[in-house]
Amino acid sequence: MTDDSSARIVAGLREWIAQAPPGGRLPSSRSLVAEYGASPVTVQKAMRTLAAQGLIESRPGAGTFVRAVRTARPLDHGWQSAALRSPRSRIPASSATMRGGPGDAIALHAGYPDRELLPQRLLRSALARAARSDAALTRPPAAGLPELQSWFASEVGGSTPVGVTPPAAGDVLVLPGSQSGLSSIFRALVMTGQPLLMESPTYWGAILAAAQAGVQVVPVPSGPEGPDPDELARAFEETGARVFYAQPNFANPTGARWSGAVTHQVLDVIRTYGAFLVEDDWAHDFAIDSDPRPLVALDDTGHVVYLRSLTKSVSPSVRVAAVIARGPAKQRISADLSASSMYVSGLLQAAALDVVTQPGWQTHLRTLRHQLRARRDLLVTSLREHAPQAHITSVPTGGLNLWVGLPDATDLHELVRDCEAAGVLIAPGNEWFPAEPAGPFMRLNYSGPNPGAFPAGAQRIGLALARQV
Repeated sequence: MTDDSSARIVAGLREWIAQAPPGGRLPSSRSLVAEYGASPVTVQKAMRTLAAQGLIESRPGAGTFVRAVRTARPLDHGWQSAALRSPRSRIPASSATMRGGPGDAIALHAGYPDRELLPQRLLRSALARAARSDAALTRPPAAGLPELQSWFASEVGGSTPVGVTPPAAGDVLVLPGSQSGLSSIFRALVMTGQPLLMESPTYWGAILAAAQAGVQVVPVPSGPEGPDPDELARAFEETGARVFYAQPNFANPTGARWSGAVTHQVLDVIRTYGAFLVEDDWAHDFAIDSDPRPLVALDDTGHVVYLRSLTKSVSPSVRVAAVIARGPAKQRISADLSASSMYVSGLLQAAALDVVTQPGWQTHLRTLRHQLRARRDLLVTSLREHAPQAHITSVPTGGLNLWVGLPDATDLHELVRDCEAAGVLIAPGNEWFPAEPAGPFMRLNYSGPNPGAFPAGAQRIGLALARQV
């Protein structure tokens, strides 16, 4: 039968449904075939159309019935305000980097690399092998697969100078992503309500984790070569803090990389005050013009707690990270992790280990370096040509982002809205400051999809900025 026959049945049944009570049973398919002179296939097609429109529902073994119309009514959840009381701390809203957008938008806001920058072939093969192994069926050790612990330790050991004891596999705890690691570290090392020193600007997820842990964030200004050691010492002295969170290599959002002098001076300050440095080495695999120097490789006294993730470099679907800690600090972090996540999927651990131990992994990283350099340089050139009002604070030597200063009078909310209307998604810089922003900034990610659209995106940003003058 033709589509017209199906439409004729739909129209007839809609009239019937309009007169029927909610829950009324529709005529059987056999009777509808006879009534409309149609085939059973055509009748079933009409019934599927009505079901998709929400007019009928099928009950196996009983028949097809008119769906009851549920009228909307205002809901009152006010009782929850009294039950929940005031929150222990205000949790910041989700970052603009996590929002979606139209498929044809020029996405410069996201925090993850495009799939073409991932080791797709290595990962697919690794997942297939892991699915056939015992890792798919057994519970892994709470601290992680021993082989993966050894790999994380050896990665730091390769950078450890003579005279410093490198971390052992037993110093490694495998995590379900670095975000959960930050939360556990802050809860374990900083007591609720106590101060936590934090670079400013810094990773919005660290600010979120600190709020969740209920600690008091104290910002420490940080520039292209890292924080001022004297300012850091003053902050320790004034606040009595014992933990400093930082990203020494290719910081998010600024791309800053600490100089060698700053590195050693900061470590001296940390030791002087008997404090911990939480080193977030999120961009270890995204070097471009310089290689990362993990600070944990210079410390064997337990002052540096090191965090590294494979989620961005292997795949967003492989939420595997690790923390390296020594002494009682490791025990406290381990206890918190056990309470929150118990263990990390053995399947994902096995797949991640497979990827990073394949010979093709190093080949992939070399190719990735060239790809990131080309993308970074294209975005820098495009902004300088089409958006001269935007000031690139420094060209990063690694990482995924450009940190862009804007004219003082810039209305960030309006800029984000105007850019989105023009088909460009950007991330406003205010969410990377633990306290009040030092000025208007935006963070642009050069690892997203369609780098060929960077010039057009920069042009639209420039036009949006020009309208605010």
